[in-house]
Amino acid sequence: MALPYKWQWRVDRWKNALRGFFGVGGDNQPRPKLCPACGALVGISATRCHECGTSLRFSLAALSKGVSGIFGGRAPATTGLLIVNIVMFALSFIATMKAGQGGGLSILWGMNQEALYRLGDSNPYGIFVAHQWFRLVTAMFLHGGLIHIGFNMMVLMDIGPVVEEIYGSARYLFMYTAAGVVGFLLSVFTGHSSVGASGAILGMIGVMIALTTKRGGATMQALRSRLISWVVSIFVFGFLLRGVDNWAHFGGLAAGFGCGKLLTDREPANASERQTAYILGWLAAIVLVASFVMMMLHLQDKLPGT
Repeated sequence: MALPYKWQWRVDRWKNALRGFFGVGGDNQPRPKLCPACGALVGISATRCHECGTSLRFSLAALSKGVSGIFGGRAPATTGLLIVNIVMFALSFIATMKAGQGGGLSILWGMNQEALYRLGDSNPYGIFVAHQWFRLVTAMFLHGGLIHIGFNMMVLMDIGPVVEEIYGSARYLFMYTAAGVVGFLLSVFTGHSSVGASGAILGMIGVMIALTTKRGGATMQALRSRLISWVVSIFVFGFLLRGVDNWAHFGGLAAGFGCGKLLTDREPANASERQTAYILGWLAAIVLVASFVMMMLHLQDKLPGT
């Protein structure tokens, strides 16, 4: 049976992106290329940009362009984060079912705590006693139930593409990861165990608040007022409901605000700025991948107290 048009288009786009990633042309027809670092038009057979000297095959810029092409769209990093969150939720739910839990409506709010620990939740024992610092990263991709992940992903898909479009995918991924790590670091220092993307997402709200302080006008003032009202509501909600980690929220918000103040609120404009952005993005990507590798290596460790 033939695929629907939209899905056929997506499959073709992914095929072409993968071919480009491995240096194979989509239709094998030679054509001029754009330098991924400075955007200059280069020759068909060129291997290095004549303007900025960037390698068109083996460079952070070329590799970043290939990876972003796989996810496509205007917000590839946000799409990638969404996919990882969903995959980790599925794994935690499968582990919960194997433990004899997760039946009925309990999927809405209850995940097996052993499953979350093994998959890398954030807790003082695992980080300060077992020295498993990767938990500061993996915990932001775990959730306590369907309501938890549903709300977080809804907000992520609402604000994530906006921040990514303003700052570019590389710096956006760095800011998201940094906000999540700082949020969970503050959380464990105050003795809390938690999971969820909300610390990193509050970080993106912090980035937007910082942006509105650097740009004038009534529109920015109105946006800042709405964002601050949103943040206040989230913290009030956290104080009223048991189990909400406001420390992780505050840490992520503060880290995001700091990133928003330090980084220029536009996409990189020249080769030097692009190179710096790619370094930040790949630093975040390496931390993410390494954290999940470490999680898998410690998957069968003894539980606390056993």
